[in-house]
Amino acid sequence: MNKYLEGAFLVKGKEIFANDVCGKTHVEKELGRPVSIQSARNKTIAYKILKKHNQNLSDDLMKLRFDKLVSHDITYVGIIQTARASGLEKFPVPYVLTNCHNSLCAVGGTINEDDHLFGLSAAKKYGGIYVPPHQAVIHQYARECISKVNDMILGSDSHTRYGALGTLAIGEGGPELVKQLLNRTYDIKRPEVVGIYLKNKPIPGVGPQDVALCLIKELFPTGLGKNRILEFVGDGIRNLSVDFRNGIDVMTTETACLSSIWMTDDKVREYYEIHGRLDDFSVIEPDEVTYYDVMLEVDLAEIRPMIAMPFHPSNVYSIRFLQENLEDIIHETEEKAMVSLGETAGFKLRDKIIDGKLKVDQGIIAGCAGGSYENIFAAEEVLKGRNIGDGGFSLSIYPSSMPVYYDLMKEGCFLNLIESGAVIKTAFCGPCFGAGDTPSNNGFSIRHSTRNFPNREGSKPSNGQAAAVALMDSRSIAATAANGGVLTEATEFDVDYQIPKYYFDSNIYQNRVYNGSGSPKEDESLVIGPNIKDWPQMDKLPKNLLLKVVSMIHDPVTTTDELIPSGETSSYRSNPEALAEFALSRKDPGYVNRAKAVRTDYENYKESGFFGLENDSLRIAFEKIGKNQDLVTDEIGIGSTIFAVKPGDGSAREQAASCQKVLGGWANLAREYATKRYRSNLINWGMIPFRIEGALPFSEGDCIYIKNIRAAIEGGLNEIDAYRINDEGLKKITLLMDPLTEEEKQIILDGCLINYYRMEK
Repeated sequence: MNKYLEGAFLVKGKEIFANDVCGKTHVEKELGRPVSIQSARNKTIAYKILKKHNQNLSDDLMKLRFDKLVSHDITYVGIIQTARASGLEKFPVPYVLTNCHNSLCAVGGTINEDDHLFGLSAAKKYGGIYVPPHQAVIHQYARECISKVNDMILGSDSHTRYGALGTLAIGEGGPELVKQLLNRTYDIKRPEVVGIYLKNKPIPGVGPQDVALCLIKELFPTGLGKNRILEFVGDGIRNLSVDFRNGIDVMTTETACLSSIWMTDDKVREYYEIHGRLDDFSVIEPDEVTYYDVMLEVDLAEIRPMIAMPFHPSNVYSIRFLQENLEDIIHETEEKAMVSLGETAGFKLRDKIIDGKLKVDQGIIAGCAGGSYENIFAAEEVLKGRNIGDGGFSLSIYPSSMPVYYDLMKEGCFLNLIESGAVIKTAFCGPCFGAGDTPSNNGFSIRHSTRNFPNREGSKPSNGQAAAVALMDSRSIAATAANGGVLTEATEFDVDYQIPKYYFDSNIYQNRVYNGSGSPKEDESLVIGPNIKDWPQMDKLPKNLLLKVVSMIHDPVTTTDELIPSGETSSYRSNPEALAEFALSRKDPGYVNRAKAVRTDYENYKESGFFGLENDSLRIAFEKIGKNQDLVTDEIGIGSTIFAVKPGDGSAREQAASCQKVLGGWANLAREYATKRYRSNLINWGMIPFRIEGALPFSEGDCIYIKNIRAAIEGGLNEIDAYRINDEGLKKITLLMDPLTEEEKQIILDGCLINYYRMEK
């Protein structure tokens, strides 16, 4: 893989020239005219789409309006409730509400189906689109029905990616969708663009997940993809089917990029034609000369079957390399398990090595990444005439939508898969986030899905139940299944992949999906079940702030799932107080009680002053503040805070921030924030995203006092004076703040996005 880390020019879509004196000279000679980097930077596909949607005169700070919105049943209730509290009257753009995350309705009594009824009633009242449970996973429906070349879509799921279909799509936390529902904008500095130049074609047995894992391995650890847009170009694209492209595209989220976009061609045109939406197609491709801030040149022919070992999609090896270095890599994985799951979990992989080979317990092919027509058919081609055996290995397959399910059934694909021992299930995202097909304790699952973070397979290490997931392509999962669960790469099988043409039956959706887009029914009543609660009242930012550090997480990266676990806990996502009880429960089980104690003390302080404080560290802090004439002040707010090295990787779920806020949190402390969307979630819930550099000046249980915090936020200070307070006394420290927009400042000052909109009225 060739890398141009200082930028590169792409000329006529074919030739790459490095951004140096020699490269620029070659470009100008090739074109016969001078070349400007800025002008060529404006010729990217990504920039042209952004420019079309930018409501601001300046490109430095873009204010984007999206063409469509999409949410699933973990997020849409909170979004609509927040928008209602802020004055929502109707959905201003097409808004799709899918039901693919809590569709099993297996946890929490009636509350999951209650939320689905809420979603249907909201679609009727405000003019939206409602996709019933088991009809489609969120991103497959968006691909099939609402993508459009040159459009932009905002989704409340981090894997909102439709770039292979020419749609620039972004996954964000719910409050950003609320802004769009209230006719506001998505504000962002102009993102840089990374060119991904694909050439040649994959060898048989290599699938989209293999290509995606190679990209993640290169882009995530280095930060090259972080908050940038990946733009796919090159002749190699023409050698990939649209399903193959979609499979790569959806995984770009794991590079920490903002979004992705691909050039389009006749295969994309055919995709739109198959789905009855030919008018939504147009050709987009790089201009004569285009400049990319970073460029990667990827030879598809060199890629081999890959595996992402626990506990991150970037922990990637070729399957062959893993097999040749099995003992060492398994030892490294067990060491990571100690960090991710805790020593008490006792997770071991060494006993999976049998006769020098790795034995797997379970295979899953599912969701927006694995459940496509071609991925499932490719697995069938490998398994045809073979079986998974009668041992402990199991194989479950979840097609991504009922139209895909229907055509796979019609073509006879399911007959062969069922005969081989596979189980066919419905469109459901559960295996991707820990709510479906949880393996046994100490189990090892291989999955063509999007993530393998800790607990995404549904285990509960705090209860002594631990399992792990590795990511692989459906082709190699099928090869492993055919080998009785012994890890096997698909290239070991001589398979002539003959995949029939796909036919989309639109009647399936026409018969089941409610489409009231643009036709709100004002008299319709929302159906609000007993678990659907309004957000609690949230205070504005006080003049001065006293924070207690109630949790310290020293892992290199902290995922959203570790901040608020997914799986069965998400059944309570419509009840802020109930969901908050699960915050950090699998990372720091004592966090909730410590945070609630600070919240209670603040309530007591507001009523009774200093004498209402029961927390010794807070009493000590007030005493020391009172003894320092420079720090004495008339108004002090009290809240909790957590420290994490790099929080917020992964899911876009706003609950990672809102649960902390509900528990009385006022800030996060971090070396850096893993994604823009998590930092935005913090801000939208009135949480201050502080950064720390150098040696940590505090420990868990210490207090941090910030005098004139409101003035600091109003003034846009990048360095804020504070004091660490503990038994040893006061120590002056510096908290860092990356620049905030004027709107972000006001949201924090008002206490949260809901307050911000209320105070505007």
